[in-house]
Amino acid sequence: MYAKSCIPTGLLCLKKVRFLSIYIATTARMRAVSANVSSSVNIMNIENFCRISNDKVSFSRQQSSNFAKQIADDFNPLHDVNAKRFCVPGDLLFAVALSKSGLHQKMTFTFSGMVSNDIELNFPASIDDKFIIKDDNGKEYLDICVAGSKTDNKTLINSLVDAYVGFSGHTFPHLLGQLMAKNKVMINPSRPMIMYQSMSLELDCLDINDITLTLSQTSLTMNGKRGSACLEFDLLASGKVIGHGKKHMLLSGLREYCPQTMNELSERYNAFKENYVA
Repeated sequence: MYAKSCIPTGLLCLKKVRFLSIYIATTARMRAVSANVSSSVNIMNIENFCRISNDKVSFSRQQSSNFAKQIADDFNPLHDVNAKRFCVPGDLLFAVALSKSGLHQKMTFTFSGMVSNDIELNFPASIDDKFIIKDDNGKEYLDICVAGSKTDNKTLINSLVDAYVGFSGHTFPHLLGQLMAKNKVMINPSRPMIMYQSMSLELDCLDINDITLTLSQTSLTMNGKRGSACLEFDLLASGKVIGHGKKHMLLSGLREYCPQTMNELSERYNAFKENYVA
């Protein structure tokens, strides 16, 4: 999990409803995640969003916030420059890992810690089987497992990152909101908890340059007040499915769904985002 009590990239643990309202919404420029997801933003230069020195990578608050808002369209308040409990977006770690270590046919990313600003992490130039992203004190943040062939094709890597981040940044409330409504449950609005646990992907081939993403199905398995959400997606090249992936999240404090509460929170978030865009 990417943190225990706060939300880094999808993890939401805020004490007050006014904070949750910042995170929940239908965004002003929401891409249709049920259709092909492909952003118009080119993130070829990953160094716009981090500082790289050999195998050391760190992130300023401004870089992380810019990535969240401008690339992922993610307005999680923990990614705000002035956030008290600031954390680097998990999808930014995913993007840096691919940029630094390359893309393998099979990859699994499991989050285990929250990254704050200016912490230097050790990212490898290549991964043979498994690598754990740590800081100089040995604290673990991200476990990466790989298999199959590898490519360093920057065009393909940027296309994949762009497609996935555009999808992942809209996980909540767009996809999880619908999933919770379907299952007639919702997170506790006063102590919400959604944890971005992991993501995995598998590609049939790597001899391509452009990838789009299509949501295939969603599911929510409940066990009392806890739930496990899975968002599955297809990866396409020239309209043909050439891979698949999954994003897993853990939900806590589940209770009976209340449409009015969710709508009110969404409206407040819309106002927050509109002010930022303006």
